[in-house]
Amino acid sequence: QVQVVESGGGLVQAGGSLRLSCAASGSIRSIYLMGWYRQTPGKQREVVATITSGGVTNYPESTKGRFTISRDGAKNTVWLQMNSLKPEDTAVYYCKFSSQFYDYWGQGTQVTVSS
Repeated sequence: QVQVVESGGGLVQAGGSLRLSCAASGSIRSIYLMGWYRQTPGKQREVVATITSGGVTNYPESTKGRFTISRDGAKNTVWLQMNSLKPEDTAVYYCKFSSQFYDYWGQGTQVTVSS
């Protein structure tokens, strides 16, 4: 059984930083993509950052230049460094590991940015 666990969320003032961590354990193989996503009430889940098994990263305009995704593929761990946080970054953040046949999601961690 696969478990995906995020940590590192919390309350921070605007302009501050947070670092999220996510680790997958269990029988998880052939992961080709890791990513961070976020969701606020009443809105669809949106991508925050992704990284391939080869280390290629991708960010939407909303997080480009402020967020950095990194990973340790051997340890099935992915991090998200978030700088210059804004109140609109407030959301539940989820990580996802994607294999050929299945997506593995974590339970989410709350990030709240106060103005």
